Amino acid sequence: MAFESLGDKLQGVFKKLRGKGKLNEKDIKDAMREIKLALLEADVNFKVVKEFVNIVSEKALGQEIMESLTPAQQLVKIVNEELTQMIGGEVSRLEFSQKPPTVIMMCGLQGAGKTTATGKLALNLTKKMNKRPLMVACDVYRPAAIKQLEVLGKQIQVPVFSMGADVNPVTIAKEAVAHAIKHGNDPVILDTAGRLHIDEQLMDELANIKAEVNPTEILLVVDAMTGQDAVNVAKSFNDQLDITGVILSKLDGDTRGGAALSVKQVTGKPIKYASVGEKLSDLEQFHPDRMASRILGMGDVLTLIDKAQETIDEKKAQELEEKIRKQQFDLDDFLEQFKQIRKMGSFSQILGMLPGIDKKMLESVDTEENEKKMLHIEAIIQSMTQEERRKPSIIGASRKVRISKGSGTRVQDVNQLLKQFEQMQKMMKQLSGGRQAKMLKRLRKRK
Repeated sequence: MAFESLGDKLQGVFKKLRGKGKLNEKDIKDAMREIKLALLEADVNFKVVKEFVNIVSEKALGQEIMESLTPAQQLVKIVNEELTQMIGGEVSRLEFSQKPPTVIMMCGLQGAGKTTATGKLALNLTKKMNKRPLMVACDVYRPAAIKQLEVLGKQIQVPVFSMGADVNPVTIAKEAVAHAIKHGNDPVILDTAGRLHIDEQLMDELANIKAEVNPTEILLVVDAMTGQDAVNVAKSFNDQLDITGVILSKLDGDTRGGAALSVKQVTGKPIKYASVGEKLSDLEQFHPDRMASRILGMGDVLTLIDKAQETIDEKKAQELEEKIRKQQFDLDDFLEQFKQIRKMGSFSQILGMLPGIDKKMLESVDTEENEKKMLHIEAIIQSMTQEERRKPSIIGASRKVRISKGSGTRVQDVNQLLKQFEQMQKMMKQLSGGRQAKMLKRLRKRK
């Protein structure tokens, strides 16, 4: 995660404070000095840091903290609240025009990940909001930019409007909107050109597109790995185009992450989405409160729940509940659960959203090894007959040898899987009894 180093340092500050009883003024001032240094090292804008430290210090030095029975926890609470405000406060959602189609103009420097972000946003709006977007190739200068967008369009099954590299981008944008009206596409997402640096020609072109199609949203794609440069770029684009929001790309990279913490304060415009991985589905609505919680090591259970709700099929969940109640849970169901978990992301991503997970524990999670094990489990179950999946108790020594050969695994791997399944069955049996079964039913009704 982009804020890993910052998170470690802030959590270290609070760990020291938890070892003390009451906090005196010196304790708080020392802690605030460390927090200030941590933020500056993370490349947060120095003016933003100064304001943040002043507000937190003022609140922390109040009687409420000094006399609290849990002063360290109180300080964490204040830092969490102010960090949330600094990043953006409230969740900022996309605006949609009352008269479709909504035009979303994507802009940013070359190399910021704009075209990929266009594809990710189109997929997000298709899957989560049931929209019918049209992606538009307005970047006629970068070699292969049009082709890249068309490839993305095929991958996510979203149409791409293109007029080639010899047509003025303003004309392309205008024609794309007319095409969308005719074919019922909404929104229209314009993938505009970028440069390696901000120049007059680029800004004039973007201003002309804006004047021609009057976009509802002007989203600036900012590379989270470029540190303070990203903030300067955001300020420049905002001054000249009056952007409506920001998409942070490459937030999963090995970066200090300070840009993300500074953008809202410097531009006054919210971060609307963050790209958290390489997959086209790895675009998340930006929740300032959840991001602050992650940085402070408090986890992000709400995002984990969102992911679970997106990936877990409700009908299959009901069928599974029925099977658990009737004690008919078999290896096919076992395999289905593994597939559902894999859709949610890597083990380290999921663990990182749980509160209280130590960084060392995350480092010890070998994602590649776990992925390999998951593939082995799939291969082993798929090498079984239908009867063996329904009644694993019939799998004797000769069957195990056949299954291991068919799946390219060892006999001990087959034994381990069968043992795990047996343990899960026992747990399911307990769940199907009395109070637990009622709880399951109540939970499903609440959903």
